[in-house]
Amino acid sequence: QGCVQKYIVKNYFYYYLFKFSAALGEEIFYITFLPFIYWNIDHSVSRRMIIIWSIVMYIGQVSKDILKWPRPLSPPVVKLEMRTDAEYGMPSTHAMAATAISFSFLVATMNQYKYPFELGLVAAFVFSTLVCLSRLYTGMHTVLDVIGGALISAVLLVLLYPAWDTIDHLLLTSPFCPLLSIVVPLVLCYNYPKLDYYSPTRGDTTTILGAGAGATVGFWLNNQYATPAYTSENFQLGFPLITSKMLVVVLARFFVGIFIVLLTRRLMKSVVLGMLGYRYKFPIGDLEARRRLEVEVPYKFLTYSSVGFSATVLVPLLHGLLGLM
Repeated sequence: QGCVQKYIVKNYFYYYLFKFSAALGEEIFYITFLPFIYWNIDHSVSRRMIIIWSIVMYIGQVSKDILKWPRPLSPPVVKLEMRTDAEYGMPSTHAMAATAISFSFLVATMNQYKYPFELGLVAAFVFSTLVCLSRLYTGMHTVLDVIGGALISAVLLVLLYPAWDTIDHLLLTSPFCPLLSIVVPLVLCYNYPKLDYYSPTRGDTTTILGAGAGATVGFWLNNQYATPAYTSENFQLGFPLITSKMLVVVLARFFVGIFIVLLTRRLMKSVVLGMLGYRYKFPIGDLEARRRLEVEVPYKFLTYSSVGFSATVLVPLLHGLLGLM
């Protein structure tokens, strides 16, 4: 592990296509696409997607460390990624995330906006298929891993769909929402399945649950003190013909929002890691110390819950101050 194989790229089209497709199942995509939906498309769609994504990814990550199925052997496959090589393989959480995000977006929007359902279905299928195929191309998963991940995600979507509106209503109106949104994910993170060796799955799971927790608290605060979801009209771009002026506003919202989100992540990483280093007496650059349970969980959770909160509360406030609403 950790040894990069030498390889020769013979087809650059497939190479860059599937490297890009693999990135659609990673943090850089989540931290841009999901907030973009919240800032520019529809608050209710974004809320449902974030909740579904958090649940699906948690179940997928835990399943990996319970089943403990190894990734494909190398050789014969050539692995184009090394960061996640220490994780187990089954199920593919890239496949789960791609299926959950694309089809939850389709289901959440098909009854709210007028667009050809067939077009939306094809787009969701193409998106999820590209991400799934990228995991085979990069040598990170077997066909069974990918199929299993997609099927598990599909089953979870079907099971959760009847409760979407109920869950959304409770998250916006229940006085217990902020407390439960923080406590439940933290309990899940601290009681994550133990492994014989270090794997980034616990840290990644904490990142996901932290972001979901921060966003959920933001949803609740917005509904209570800013713009109630069920009593007034939010700005909803939807899918009309986009004018040049609207496009400028959309892009301005996005770049302002991403700047604040990335700045929040950078600042919180430094502050939280510095505090934990002082508390547990380790230098910030000590990678082994940062992998300990008492460091990794609060470090990841506080950082990314702040990111989720910033994206749903601070960024919309800044948009209002800048006249971008």
